[in-house]
Amino acid sequence: MATPPPRTPPRFVPTLTTVLDLPPAPAPAEPAPLPEAAPEAVETSQAIALDPLAKLSEADAFRLEEQLLHRVLQRVDLSLEERVSDAVSGAVQVHLDSMIPALRKEIESVLRALVSEALSRELSDNNPGSTPAFGP
Repeated sequence: MATPPPRTPPRFVPTLTTVLDLPPAPAPAEPAPLPEAAPEAVETSQAIALDPLAKLSEADAFRLEEQLLHRVLQRVDLSLEERVSDAVSGAVQVHLDSMIPALRKEIESVLRALVSEALSRELSDNNPGSTPAFGP
């Protein structure tokens, strides 16, 4: 079997034209200590992975738990806000759908009364002699 010749990629596909030789990154000698900042001040970019065999003091463990709890509550808060908003909008839509027929009937009766009043005024103002007088 003969191997097919190498295909040339389309012109819009980016191709590597320069090869960079980067020096290897130095390995850290020991893990960085835990940040001493409050849980609210710790950024995700500053987070470090702990050695699973490392023993933490009770204060460090408590601080780590507080940081983890704070991050989890932030995520729950965002999801909870979205879900509550969806649930409330659904409930409002259901109630609005049930109110529409009653609203239409009320608007129809108000419009009928307004139109009949306007029509009677228009007829009485334009032709006062052509309408028969009611009474004895």
